[in-house]
Amino acid sequence: MKDEFEFIKRITPAKKNQRSVLVGIGDDAAVYEAEQGFEQVVCVDTMVEGIHFRKDTLLPAHIGYKALAINISDLAAMGAEPLYYLVSIAIPSHWTEDEIDDIYRGMSQLAETYKMDLLGGDTVSTDDKLVISVTAIGHVEKGRALLRSRAKPGDVVFVTGDVGHSAAGLQLLLEFGVHGQFTSNEKILVRKHQRPLPQIEAGRCFTLSQSRIALNDISDGLASEAHEIAEASAVTLIIEADKIPTGTELDGYSREKQLEYALFGGEDFQLIGTVQHKEWQRLKDTCENQGVMLTAIGYVQEGEADVVLMDNGKKRRVDKKGYNHFKK
Repeated sequence: MKDEFEFIKRITPAKKNQRSVLVGIGDDAAVYEAEQGFEQVVCVDTMVEGIHFRKDTLLPAHIGYKALAINISDLAAMGAEPLYYLVSIAIPSHWTEDEIDDIYRGMSQLAETYKMDLLGGDTVSTDDKLVISVTAIGHVEKGRALLRSRAKPGDVVFVTGDVGHSAAGLQLLLEFGVHGQFTSNEKILVRKHQRPLPQIEAGRCFTLSQSRIALNDISDGLASEAHEIAEASAVTLIIEADKIPTGTELDGYSREKQLEYALFGGEDFQLIGTVQHKEWQRLKDTCENQGVMLTAIGYVQEGEADVVLMDNGKKRRVDKKGYNHFKK
């Protein structure tokens, strides 16, 4: 990075998407006006080169896209609308200016989808690995944020979309590299890993439904996220293996591998939730009319905070494991 100030000029958006932005990039801090009747929702995630991403599996634009997508998915799990984001990046000398520009371009492309504004951040140099930290800000109607702690016995457990695709795509990228020659089916899986789509529309559908919903985003795998709901709500979640949607893209994989990817792979950025049994069909119909596909995969019962998999008529406990950044 030759000139930090020239770089800041390059990444400064040419327009504002949100009328609530009063002061954006260019001053000591950003200023925005909170909308009456809403609560602010804030989340932050950090990606470290070699741990969360590698150049042989993600192009720079993919890295930027995912850095923001992770945060947008967290907003989706709260039922919030995305509004703004801030980016702090530590850049080592082995990354070129063009690559850094592409990282921001990837973020900007996704931000434009949701009309989010870049409010600022920080840019520093480092002697080690590239580190990118994104803070996202959204809002949700007062008292309507979707929490993990609202599951109750008798609820239906559901997921949005298909799960396991990102993990399968990552495995392909690790084997053949970012420029590998993939079949049309493999390209779908690779894209699901490189450019996963946060489920904002689903989160908003759940919030506006007025149903009692517990919700979590699937970043570390279905098993890990189900455990987080179970722990927050002090209940047991029963997951029926044959109901987990993995899509036709995984048909060529063994059933064991499909389950492994779905339960423990992570980074699908779909949503897992629970809803009252009497509300399930209405919620499903309402969301599907808006293009949001839901699949019932189990139910909630009384018991200690745990997740149990029903597979071929047998029950077995599912460990709380998924992608762990600190596990060797």
